[in-house]
Order: sequence, then C-alpha cells, then structure tokens
Amino acid sequence: MAFIYYVTQVQFDFGAIQLLKQECGRVGISRPLIVTDPGVKAAGILQKALDALPGLPVAVFDQTPSNPTEAAVRAAVEVYQANACDGLIAVGGGSAIDCAKGVAIAATHEGPLTTYATIEGGSAKITERVAPLIAVPTTSGTGSEVARGAILIVDDHRKLGFHSWHLVPRTAICDPELTLGLPPKLTAATGMDAIAHCMETFMAPAFNPPADGIALDGLHRGWAHIERATKDGSDREARLNLMSASMQGAMAFQKGLGCVHSLSHSLGGVDPRLHHGTLNAMFLPAVVRFNAGADSVQREQRLDRIAQAMGLASGSDIPDAIRDMNARLGLPTGLAAMGVRPEQFGQIIQGALADHCHKTNPRLASAQEYEAMLAASM
Repeated sequence: MAFIYYVTQVQFDFGAIQLLKQECGRVGISRPLIVTDPGVKAAGILQKALDALPGLPVAVFDQTPSNPTEAAVRAAVEVYQANACDGLIAVGGGSAIDCAKGVAIAATHEGPLTTYATIEGGSAKITERVAPLIAVPTTSGTGSEVARGAILIVDDHRKLGFHSWHLVPRTAICDPELTLGLPPKLTAATGMDAIAHCMETFMAPAFNPPADGIALDGLHRGWAHIERATKDGSDREARLNLMSASMQGAMAFQKGLGCVHSLSHSLGGVDPRLHHGTLNAMFLPAVVRFNAGADSVQREQRLDRIAQAMGLASGSDIPDAIRDMNARLGLPTGLAAMGVRPEQFGQIIQGALADHCHKTNPRLASAQEYEAMLAASM
C-alpha cells in the first residue's frame, strides 16, 4: 500500500522571514523559544528573526552543536520550561531544526529520547502533544523544514532517527536571502546533502510518483546551481534554486533513502565532528554503483533518468560526475582525507545495518557489501 502525504505550509521568497510573527499567530505560538546555534547568531541571522517578532516575549537557546545531541535537547527544554514557552522557532541548518524537533518531543513527552526513536519502535509514541514548530532554514541541505524526521545523537552515542508526521513544522519559512554569503565549504557540503536526498529517494523502490517527480526536479535545480552558489555566495538565482532543491529533496524522501544515509548516519555517530552532507558526497559514487545492480533500478531505468536530470549522457557517468563535482567544490577527496580509518569499519557497518535507511535502499546490503562501499569511498 503506497502512502503519499504532503502536509505543511511553505512561505518561499526573498524576505519571507518578515512573515515570522504572522505565522506564529496562525499556528498559535505566543511565547516562542528560538532554537539556533552560535554561527547563526554570529552571522546576524538570529537578530533578523528577533526583529521579525516585535511585541512577543521570546526566549533563545543558541547552543545547538553541529550534530545535535540529547544533552543539547535537555538544555533547550530547560530554557523552554523556565520561560513558559508554548512553541518553537528553529533558525539554522538541519542541526538547529532537528534539535528543535527533539525539544518538541522532550518538552511534552515523558522519558528519555530513545523511547521515541524509530528503530526502537518509538514513532507511534510521538503524539499530537508535540510543541508546535516553525522552521526557518539558513542553509540549503537537509530540508528538515518540510520533513517528518530528526536525527539526534542520544546519550548512548548512537545517531538515531525520530519520525512522526506530528514533527513536521507547522510552517516552513524558506528565505534564500538568509543563505547569501554562506561560506563556500558549507554551501558545497549542504548542497551535496540536498542532491543526495534527491538521488537516493528517486532510487528507493517504494511507489510514490509525486516524490519521484519532485526529486528529479530538485536534482536538476541543485546540480545546475550548486557550483555557482559555492563560487559566488551572492548569486541570488543560484541560492534560490539550491534552497528549492533542499526543500524538494525532503518533500520527496518520505519515500525512503538508502545506503548513503545509513552509512553517513552511522559514521556521524562514530565521529560527530564529521559533516553529514560531506559524508553523503563521499558515499554517493560507491552507492550509485552498488544500486546499479538492483532490479527496480534497472527495470525503471532510474540511473538514466537521474543522468538526464544532471545533464549527463548515461547512468554509468554518474559516479565519476559526482567525484568531479566534489573536487570542483573543494570537498575532500575521500573518507581518508576526513580522518576515517579502516579499523572503524566494523563499528560503522554495525550502525549502518541497524539504521532506518538500510531497508529502503533498492538493494539490501550485506556487511561485506557495506565494507566494500566504505573501502571504495576512502
């Protein structure tokens, strides 16, 4: 049975952040907690959000780590409760938005976060009691502003997914102006995250034609504009299209992701210093090669359709095109350049096999096949 669900309201335009107070009123938030991080605050974007909320009593948690943790969620919940907040505004990249989703759960539900993790059977325990959330992305990568999931490192150091339609932000305010001047490396890494979402969800075998169409259009926009956005942070057209690609990838990945993300989630838990989008860029070539042998990928000519969206001659050109793009964007040459060591493979593979994205890959990977993908990505 196919389940196809598009649910949230999106305000998308340059200057859309000015609608923040209006959207708080629409969803019933009168005492918001803004969840953000030190970089967003230093860039002056937090102040733009505060300026768009005149007259509202606003609390701020600005200590979201680059890979959000259960400890950070607890600290934010303390601020939320101390200020009698009744809703959340996430301002930042996927880390801040995912941290805010963790707060939305923890501030309204009993017990540790692991109780609500997807692989622990916790999705059904996340109820409509979650705190209402508005998401304001400041990078073009995760698309968490329109997604039902969050990725958090829990107290036992596992990097786990939390998924519920109750976690979809009530409003996504997508303002490309907030991404102007984003540093080149962060633009490249987050942009490749968006591209990975579009590619992986299109390769996933579930039946969801709307997701396929959205993913291919998002891939076309992201691939055509990521280099321009990376080289010129003020390119408004490139920034708009990259933000759209990010949003579209997340709208589509309700269909499922795959081995790129099961590996990235696991390795990000093993070494939280590693950037998720950069890891996705490293794993994509090997996973595309692995997926080329899947029956559904071959039957539906999915790699050739991806290649067409990327302006390539055939599906066999995709892995090398990704490696070439990574090089042009200034991303690492492979996992070894990021400090990953072969002796970590066993722990990474164990986490990948348990990850919620493992079973939605078009081919079910074995431990040995994961090891081969890791070796090819070094």
